[in-house]
Amino acid sequence: MSRTKIKICGLRRMEDIEAVNRLKPEFIGFVFWEKSKRYVSPEQAEALRKKLDPKITAVGVFVDAPEEEVSDLLNRGIIDIAQLHGHEDEKYISGLRELTGKPMIQAFQIRSEESADEILKKAKNSTAEYVLIDSGMGSGKSFNWDLLKDFPREYFLAGGLDPENVGEAVARTSAFAVDVSSNVETDGKKDEKKMKAFVDAVRKN
Repeated sequence: MSRTKIKICGLRRMEDIEAVNRLKPEFIGFVFWEKSKRYVSPEQAEALRKKLDPKITAVGVFVDAPEEEVSDLLNRGIIDIAQLHGHEDEKYISGLRELTGKPMIQAFQIRSEESADEILKKAKNSTAEYVLIDSGMGSGKSFNWDLLKDFPREYFLAGGLDPENVGEAVARTSAFAVDVSSNVETDGKKDEKKMKAFVDAVRKN
C-alpha cells in the first residue's frame, strides 16, 4: 500500500516555506479566500512559491472565485492544483477545464452523519481529479472516519487532524492524503515543531 501523503495548508510567511522545505510534505496550500485569516494575495503566493522546493505541489484554495482568477494562477504556475471549497458545481468545473488543463480538488463537508450518504455520493461522482472530505470549513473538528470505509476513490482527509490523532486516521482510513492547517499552529502562526510532529506521525505508519 502506498504511503499516505501530507498537505499542510494555509502557508503565509517565508518561515513557513523554509519549514516545509525541510519537512517535505507532498502538498502545501495557499488560501486565496479573502475572508480567511490565512489569506494570501496572488503576489504574496508568487513570492512564496519561488522559494518552495519544486518537488512540493502547491495547491490554491478558493471559495466561489471567478474561473478566470483560478485559471490565471494555475496557468502562471503560481499553483499546481485548484482546491474548490465553496459551492462550485460540475458546470463550474467544466468551465474551469476550458481555461486550464491543470487538476482540481473538490471539497465536500460532512457536517452530520445524517447527511453523510448524500455528500459522499456527490463526492464519488465529482469529475474533479481529487476530492477532499472535511468536517466543515476550517472547523478544526473531526468526523466519524468509519463513514469513509467503502468510499471508492482517492481522497484527501481533512477536519480536526492533529499530531495526536493523525496516526489513527491513517490507520483507520484509506486516505490518499491527510490535510492539516490550524492544528499545526501556535498563536495563529505555523509552528514547525507541530508540523514536524504531524509529518512524523503520518510517516511512521
